[in-house]
Amino acid sequence: FLGNNSLTGRLPDVISRSLKTIVCFSRFSRLAKLRKESFRHICPEFTPTVRNGVSKRGNKAGVIAGILIGSLVLGLAALFGIFILVKKRRAMAQQKEELYNLVGRPDVFSSAELKLATDNFSSKNILGEGGYGPVYKGKLPDGRVIAVKQLSQSSHQGKSQFITEVTTISSVQHRNLVQLHGFCIDNNTPLLVYEYLENGSLDRALFGDNSLKLDWAMRFEVILGIARGLTYLHEESNVRIVHRDIKASNVLLDTDLTPKISDFGLAKLYDEKQTHVSTRIAGTFGYLAPEYAMRGRLTEKADVFAFGVVVLEIVAGRSNTNNSLEESKIYLSEWAWSLYEKEQPLGIVDPSLKEYDKDEALSVIRVALLCTQGSPHQRPPMSKVVAMLTGEAEVAEVVTKPSYITEWQLRDGNRNYVTTSYSGSSLSPSSH
Repeated sequence: FLGNNSLTGRLPDVISRSLKTIVCFSRFSRLAKLRKESFRHICPEFTPTVRNGVSKRGNKAGVIAGILIGSLVLGLAALFGIFILVKKRRAMAQQKEELYNLVGRPDVFSSAELKLATDNFSSKNILGEGGYGPVYKGKLPDGRVIAVKQLSQSSHQGKSQFITEVTTISSVQHRNLVQLHGFCIDNNTPLLVYEYLENGSLDRALFGDNSLKLDWAMRFEVILGIARGLTYLHEESNVRIVHRDIKASNVLLDTDLTPKISDFGLAKLYDEKQTHVSTRIAGTFGYLAPEYAMRGRLTEKADVFAFGVVVLEIVAGRSNTNNSLEESKIYLSEWAWSLYEKEQPLGIVDPSLKEYDKDEALSVIRVALLCTQGSPHQRPPMSKVVAMLTGEAEVAEVVTKPSYITEWQLRDGNRNYVTTSYSGSSLSPSSH
């Protein structure tokens, strides 16, 4: 349409660009037409059967397959959940039946009764808390004051320890063992109901903020009472029991300061014919016998060792480890042996004791050193310990320093060795 005119000169830029676009579009159209004709020449019978890449029939099949797979997965998940729930309920029912069928079983309380007794487990009534869970003070309608031990939700071994504790304490009765009044298992938080002991734990009486002052005569009776309780567990009860967690915080004192061994959650029962039990290490730092901490070999001599450590704590009025003291006194056993070798064994006696029987104190210290010997064969049985404490048997002169003490001193440059090698690594720390 620009032809047949007399115009001369350069076309304007806008018109020039438009003309180029028209020419390019015209060429492209002709090329597309040629390709279409060439394709028809090659495949004259071809007719497309797929619209937008997917057929309606394929769409339906995919949806149906997705629904079926999803339903199958949900069904399997539901079946698995039901299986786990049934298995859990059966296990709980079996545990309840085991507890209800205990010989001479204690009373069974309802959760409503114990909520009422503890003022709905008020924080004001908490007596203490350990690895197992909190302990509450309560009062029953009949006037009995009780201590209710609640299984902590975060406790990994709590339920198995609960069964162990009820089974063990129900099978033994002794004036130096805490009395179990009953238990509650009608909810998800098992509860143990114990007698309430007014003077609390021994560790608080010795080196806590407790105002209770124990003179030498009281301390000696506490030592003797613990020894009698352990003698009963090891040698006199119907079943042979190793407590596994003897320590000052697990000894409670009643109104008359009679000591009672408590917390049987880690207790181990085994046959008289067995020389030892190989088991996972459990207990508290500072109270573990070397053969048990190193190799997991458990006998009643592990309790004897822990008893010896507790005796030293009672005599010295301090915990077995105290990092605030000068280096030579940090570890009580090491310090006791150092003084014993210097013929100054009474140097560990609590300085707050202004008057005490020196001969009796010396005998007690010797008994403690015998009980903490490195080899279990060198430690006396608890019945022999009671005989030595009461004067019915002579207290042997302690001449062998335990090898673990020597190793500590040889490795004086690396004091971390003391805790890791002596006590194990997967255990609860001492409460002191």
